[in-house]
Parts: sequence; C-alpha cells; structure tokens
Amino acid sequence: MDESQTARVPASYWVISVLGALWNSFGAMDYVMTRMRNVDYLKAAGDPQVILSWIDSFPLWVQAAWGFGVWGSVAGSVLMLLRSRHAATAFLVSLAGAVGSFAYQYTHTPAALDSTAGKLMPLVICAAVLFLWHYSRKSAAQGIQV
Repeated sequence: MDESQTARVPASYWVISVLGALWNSFGAMDYVMTRMRNVDYLKAAGDPQVILSWIDSFPLWVQAAWGFGVWGSVAGSVLMLLRSRHAATAFLVSLAGAVGSFAYQYTHTPAALDSTAGKLMPLVICAAVLFLWHYSRKSAAQGIQV
C-alpha cells in the first residue's frame, strides 16, 4: 500500500499504543504469575492460599473469559503497534471476556478478599479496554490502521 492511501500517524497514536501495550503487559504478567501459582507474587494481594482456592473454584467459563480478557487485550495492543485494523476486534473480545469474568468475581468474592481496590480495579480495567477499543475503531476509520 502506498503512502497516499494511509493517513499520517500522529505521535499521540504511538503514545497511546505504547502505553496500552505496557498496561496490558502487566495484565499478562498478573495472569501468568497467578496461573503459575507464584505465592510470593500473590502475597501482595492477600493470603495466597485463599486467592488460589478462590481461583480454583472458578467455573470453566469464567476461567476462559479471564483468558480471553487478558490475551485479547495483549493481542489488541500488538495489533495497534502493527497498525492493524483488527486491533478493535481483539479489544472487543477482551472486553467481553473481562465483563464476563468480572461479573462472576463481583458476585463470588470471598470476604477475605473483598476490598475497595478489588471492586474498583475491574472497573478501571474495563474502562481502559473500552477506551482502547474506541480509539482503535476511530484510528481504523481515519486510515491510521490498515
């Protein structure tokens, strides 16, 4: 594709893309550390045994939704960096996964893990994914993503 068919990429696109990738890499690290049952990592969030017991109790659909939420955002971030119009689709998959897993978590959080931060962080995560999805759609419509 020649340059005359694509829009000039503003610096703000790269800033948002890099910040989104950094944000989502933390989510990926959290997912991997939790799945690998890293007790030292989990101590920062509370009693690792309570956390692991809670996660082990998740139904398969919640575990799948959690994975789609995390890895959909990672894929969306990589696709944004590659300027792919498919980034928005990846973020939409991520948003669906996040909403599904967080809805379950909100209604099944053990008292020992119930905190204000635990209630707010899912909202922040969903807002970030929603923003990246919207920004990707807008970028694709402007010809920044191809």
